[in-house]
Amino acid sequence: MPGGLGASYRSLADDVYKTTTIPDNKFNMMESVKKVFSFTVNQRRSEPLIEKEPQPVVTRKMPASAAAEETALLGTMPSDSMDDIELRNIQLQFPAVRSLSRDDPSVEEVRVDTDRGTVLVAVQGNRSKPAILTYHDLGLNYVASFQAFFNYSDMRMLLENFSVYHVNAPGQEEGAHPLPDDYEYPTMDELANQLNFVLGHFGLNSIIGLGVGAGGNILARFALNHPNKVEALCLINVVSTQAGWIEWGYQKINARYLKSKGMTQGVLDYLMWHHFGRGTEERNHDLVQVYRTYFERFINPGNLAMFIDSYVRRSDLNMTRNGATLSMPVLNISGALSPHMEETVTLNSRLDPTNSSWMKISDCGMVLEEQPNKVSEALRLFLQGLGYGFVVKMSRSGDSLHSVSWPIHITENPISEAAVC
Repeated sequence: MPGGLGASYRSLADDVYKTTTIPDNKFNMMESVKKVFSFTVNQRRSEPLIEKEPQPVVTRKMPASAAAEETALLGTMPSDSMDDIELRNIQLQFPAVRSLSRDDPSVEEVRVDTDRGTVLVAVQGNRSKPAILTYHDLGLNYVASFQAFFNYSDMRMLLENFSVYHVNAPGQEEGAHPLPDDYEYPTMDELANQLNFVLGHFGLNSIIGLGVGAGGNILARFALNHPNKVEALCLINVVSTQAGWIEWGYQKINARYLKSKGMTQGVLDYLMWHHFGRGTEERNHDLVQVYRTYFERFINPGNLAMFIDSYVRRSDLNMTRNGATLSMPVLNISGALSPHMEETVTLNSRLDPTNSSWMKISDCGMVLEEQPNKVSEALRLFLQGLGYGFVVKMSRSGDSLHSVSWPIHITENPISEAAVC
């Protein structure tokens, strides 16, 4: 047990989460209780304690009520067991309320055929409403990346006005079967092209994209190639450049271990760093345990290795602020503790300042899980800027009432004065 929580205990090993502790200083419970009662009796009788010469021990009778109280208290446990107490089998129980469950009755899973096989798309909300299309990051899927966020109270209200289409990369859905050994995993550009088949399957003319990490990179590629089909983008912890040598080396090692040995501790640690950054164990212990368990049990390691290979071989998006760039409104979000924050600044420098904004959210790395309230508020304001959410003021014109909309637009903050939530 940590010293700040109880200095009288020490762990039997260096790991503070071991299940057995013992007290450093053993004490006699019987003697402690007797001292308390002796003090109480002396106070009641208001007799000062005066030291005298040694005399024969004289047994004093306690008042009947005090004697009965002492007997009742001390009689609850045998005196033999009270002489020497050791705390054994102290177990740390993790909260059971945090879990990732695929069983959501409001979600319908649909298989969509593409030119590179089928992809699983999970649909929420009324399909006649405007569409939000999401894409997840490495090691995740729609359940692990977006389900908890869209179940957040503010986002549930948003679902009343939108339909949501969660796209899963091939073989990344929960409990996916291993992809064939001869299967050639799509490149990042080919993954982006698969979205054309998703839009055609559901009859969507345009979407609002919400992507995290690798998924945001895929949505950005799709928006560059099909700007008329993307109305706006919300990108979270997205990298717009090609992989550097360090990232390439780490990811290649991870992919090799995933294929040969499965989800090893090294791969697991890298995934946790990729999503949460450093120090997550101290600030969000229960969330860390949930995702560690999910990576180990529900993600197919061989399929993930193929997705990682595709992502590490990504090409640069080749965007410049004064040249070819995203023409639609873009909300660029990063967690202050995310290892990809600097890359989001690079992405911001390549976007049109008249229709983009960069926001850094403090005290988090995985923003959708750690700060859903701030992200939902930013997304609500972003959608208001697109005209979907507005304040209505009634005005009278002649004999009729008219509603006047006051859209709230978000404009770019300079990097030096970026909004920090």
